[in-house]
Amino acid sequence: MLLFESAFVTVHRSPAVLPLDALPPPPSAPPIALLSGIRVVDLTTSIAGPYAAMLLADMGADVVKIERPGAGDDSRAWGPPFLDGESLWFLSVNRNKRSVALDYTGEAGRRVLHDLVRTADVVIVNLVERVQKKLGVDYASLAAIKADVVFVSLTGFGLAGARKDFPCYDLIAEGYSGVMDLTGEAESPPQKVGTPAADLIAGMDAAYAALAALFDRGRSGRGHKIDIAMVDSMTRFMAPRILPYLGSGEVPQRSGARDSVIAVYQTFDTKDDPLTLGLGNDAIWKRFWQAVGRPEVGQDARYASNKDRRAGRAEVVAEIQKVLTARPRDEWLKIFVEAKVPAGPVNRVDQVSSDPELVARGLFYTDSAGGRRVPQVGLGIGVDGTTSSYRLPPPRLGEHTGDVLKDVLGYDEAKVAQLRADKAI
Repeated sequence: MLLFESAFVTVHRSPAVLPLDALPPPPSAPPIALLSGIRVVDLTTSIAGPYAAMLLADMGADVVKIERPGAGDDSRAWGPPFLDGESLWFLSVNRNKRSVALDYTGEAGRRVLHDLVRTADVVIVNLVERVQKKLGVDYASLAAIKADVVFVSLTGFGLAGARKDFPCYDLIAEGYSGVMDLTGEAESPPQKVGTPAADLIAGMDAAYAALAALFDRGRSGRGHKIDIAMVDSMTRFMAPRILPYLGSGEVPQRSGARDSVIAVYQTFDTKDDPLTLGLGNDAIWKRFWQAVGRPEVGQDARYASNKDRRAGRAEVVAEIQKVLTARPRDEWLKIFVEAKVPAGPVNRVDQVSSDPELVARGLFYTDSAGGRRVPQVGLGIGVDGTTSSYRLPPPRLGEHTGDVLKDVLGYDEAKVAQLRADKAI
């Protein structure tokens, strides 16, 4: 796969000018350092686990990413598209980390891993429990090395239950959770969410749980075993759709997101481009009709409450659609902002990434240091007036192996050379 990737990039080089070239450099403010002094050993691959580790890194943790020599994280091979030979999927979830190429399936590499675990506060693993035990990276094995370690297992189905050894990807978790069944038009097949939602939600859960465990460790001195299941995380995400079924017996159906508990909460066509509109309470309902020049509709007793509007949803939606086709989207959006009516565009990815307000808030940037172009979507979380979190570009495979072994573990040149001779690194 890597040979193919190399050949592909040689033949099809990236265009000289790309959307990333229009973005500003990373924020110059000092990066967030709330987790300075915390070390994370990241044994994960693909998206969910690396995303969890990146969230901790963005808050200041020192993340040491352990990768297979020669191949590395699976996502390094995910493409096209590639940027200058690098997978853009990999670049999206691996900033602020140091990469150590280490084969810990053998005794020499396992000793190095154990030395790293002794320095770690958090270890994140995304192998099923059977494989964790086989490789000696399960909780019991690592807690025997570092008693107060915060161990985070992030798998498809968790560490217990009949499915614990089932393989899983984001697609599989979305299918189990019910989100695919409710995504798409009524007459269309089930659809996956347009981003790896289960991966990202489970990754956020893993980071959140790790922080809670670190907080408790600071009080109690005890380590913790965290069990994150992608299917569980994605299913919890569906709670606002599952609970209404449990309390009513009504199974929600795919509708193109036009079946919200809020009567008017969907996309509408305008004279040119579509927009979103959410009329979430009675006051907004009245302001909307005032803004479009039809105040009498807002006062109509037949639509006085959300319950009434839901009962008459078909005619309400039809009337709104008729009104909105009279003007272009941007004219309506200006009117709705002034009237304090929640509405917005339906942006494409190219429009999102060039949104001047999001760019100004530091959400998109490109690091061009050392002649290497690395686009990023920033953390987007403000801490003490800054959202700056960028310290290191996503690492090249094994880029920091020597530095980590020498600086963190205190290995001398001879020991590092022997590990290379043993093919452990």
